Amino acid sequence: MRTSSIRSTDDPLSLAMLPPESETDAERVARLQSESDARRISEQIDEELRIERERLKKNKSDVKLLLLGQAESGKSTLQKQFQLMYSPASLESERMSWRTVVYFNIVRSLRKILTTLESWEENDDASPSSVTSSQIGVALSPSPPVSPNGTRASSPSRLGLAAIADIRRRLMPLTNTEAQLADRLSGGVNVAGSGKGEVFVRSGWQARTIQKALSAVEADPLADDIATMLNQCREDIRTLWDHPTVKALIGTRKLKLDEWSEFFLNDIGRISARNYVPTVDDILHARIQTMGVAEHIFDVDIHGKTVTWHLYDVGGARGQRHSWVPYFDDANAIIFVSPISAFDQYLEEDPRTNRIDDSLQLFTQICSNPLLKKVHLVLFLNKTDILRKKLERGIPVAKYILSYGDRPNEYDAVVQYFRAHFLQVHRRNNENRRVLYTHLTSVVDTKATQSIIGNVRDSIFRGYLQSAALV
Repeated sequence: MRTSSIRSTDDPLSLAMLPPESETDAERVARLQSESDARRISEQIDEELRIERERLKKNKSDVKLLLLGQAESGKSTLQKQFQLMYSPASLESERMSWRTVVYFNIVRSLRKILTTLESWEENDDASPSSVTSSQIGVALSPSPPVSPNGTRASSPSRLGLAAIADIRRRLMPLTNTEAQLADRLSGGVNVAGSGKGEVFVRSGWQARTIQKALSAVEADPLADDIATMLNQCREDIRTLWDHPTVKALIGTRKLKLDEWSEFFLNDIGRISARNYVPTVDDILHARIQTMGVAEHIFDVDIHGKTVTWHLYDVGGARGQRHSWVPYFDDANAIIFVSPISAFDQYLEEDPRTNRIDDSLQLFTQICSNPLLKKVHLVLFLNKTDILRKKLERGIPVAKYILSYGDRPNEYDAVVQYFRAHFLQVHRRNNENRRVLYTHLTSVVDTKATQSIIGNVRDSIFRGYLQSAALV
């Protein structure tokens, strides 16, 4: 049975509220059921929000700590250090989920190396007696790359080129698993405008990764298959990673790998073992981008008093920073993480913006926000280990930060220059004379970072007691 009605095109909203002109009885039943399900889900969400508001009211004595900073600043690694220090059992329960991330990091690094080589392909004229680079699918610069010490690397022989082509072919089954690993980790989530090829995960991805992998059996077919391929290809991976052309392209910055690539590729022998289990260092170096806000709860014992800490690790990409604001009004403390090694890098979302400039602008917004005027503020100038390596390789800060001028291209001078700029931002936006606690950090260094966390914990707790009028 079909129904009809007189429709007016003057009011699109009224038109949208009318049932479809050609709706059948079965379609009407389905529509009403769908609307009922939608109302039920909406009411369930409202109830969950009400319960959460009640929970927050009951826990006003808890410490709420925000980790803020741009993407790839080290926030999630710092969160892992808190977890290792105050909830090691929870990190242990997630250990095997990080195997998937480590494999993804390695596969992605290998694909980037091979893609870069291909983009530098020579256009040699083929001859019957020789194998050209285009035939073997290998890419090299038209002239030999210059190594970091200024000497020009010799061009690889044809035999060397052919060897890389063979490696490419043998690694293809492994590099082709990148999309599967990305889907496993992200659950199919794709964030528009978040950077080229980035994979984002939501809170709780560790448990979902393990559940999806294991189901009802004690095995992970995808990870096990990749473990087998890594084990079979480990010598090829070593050969590719140690190849003079790859090293020269890295030295001349024609090949820009992620910061964790060197850590994993240097240790491919251990990681490619069939019985590989990620170490704490592996977990700290493993890289996966956070989407949204992930809450981590720790019971912290401070001088005999147990206080529950809510640590919020937030996504730092530009498109995600709007999600920070709802957490500002009841925050007790903020750790702002800025990677000062990034002076020669630009945002994935905006290649025109230097990452140091973006970090300073973001810090200015935090310091000047009215909701945060009385919040305890800690600054981590992070990735000092990477900064040292870049300066030792002779990468000039003044080339990327023009205001650095003719200052010495040395660690101490560079660190003090960046530190002074962040302190100046704070002074200009500090009406309440808030103290800024500043630390030079490398948050992959567990011993040093946990010592700093202890100091931060004590300073935050003193501020917490003062704000609660308990001292």
